Amino acid sequence: MNDEAFHLTPVDARRYDFGSALRGYDKTRVDQFRDQVADELERLNRVNQELEAKAKGFHEQLRAFRERDKALNDALISAQQLRADTRDQAEREAQLTLREARAEGEKVVDEARAEVRRLRADLDALDRTRRSYLTHMRAMAERHLAELQAAESAPAPVDVPSPDGEPDAEDERPPVKSPESWLDANAKAE
Repeated sequence: MNDEAFHLTPVDARRYDFGSALRGYDKTRVDQFRDQVADELERLNRVNQELEAKAKGFHEQLRAFRERDKALNDALISAQQLRADTRDQAEREAQLTLREARAEGEKVVDEARAEVRRLRADLDALDRTRRSYLTHMRAMAERHLAELQAAESAPAPVDVPSPDGEPDAEDERPPVKSPESWLDANAKAE
């Protein structure tokens, strides 16, 4: 029999009338069997309802699990995308920071090079000034040496006796030139 065509309930089993026949079954035993079948059908119906309730609960849980699974998958995809975006952003920021640091480093190096060039120019100017000073000092020392040599080779002044007849102590020294004669000698030497 087809399950859809025949649905037997406990009530149907209890009320079913087998009819009577001349040589039929024992009525008490048939009633007893009918009650057992009805009890078993009731038990099976209860078990079936419990199983259907459990199945419905399992279907609800399965639906909830599927929704959670979908939500977790969506969250995982979002997290992976966020991680990738964050990594890309961090790489871009790192590249930008690196470029800025390189530019700043190049600027510092350029400033240092300019400072080195300026210091070298100052050093060269100081060296030229030093050499010029030394040359001027050498020329002045040579002029003084020439004047000393000229003064040494000049004839000694004539001794004029002092009124007491003794030479003066000052007369023993070479004659001192006047500042004007000294300036004139320096001007000629230059």
